Amino acid sequence: MSLEAVKQVTEAEEQGRLQKAEAQQDARRLVAEAEKAGRQLVADARKRAEAESAKLLTAAEAAAADDTAEIHTRALADADRLRSKAEGRLEEAASLIVRKVVDA
Repeated sequence: MSLEAVKQVTEAEEQGRLQKAEAQQDARRLVAEAEKAGRQLVADARKRAEAESAKLLTAAEAAAADDTAEIHTRALADADRLRSKAEGRLEEAASLIVRKVVDA
């Protein structure tokens, strides 16, 4: 093999090593970029989930407040009905007590 041929083979080998090193560096860069993009996607998804969770919690709290107000209103109405019914029977109860005391 001539000196020129050896030189060409050596240069080709060196070029191959350089290309391989470049390819490895590109691969590491691509992996790093993909990992960074993946972490960003996870962070974005987490933020969206937290926002949706807060929105659902607010809606649930509002619904619970509405339900509480409705239950309170019904309880007051029931109490008023019972009070009216009791007041209507108060005179009857007083008469019954007086009769029992007088008869005793």
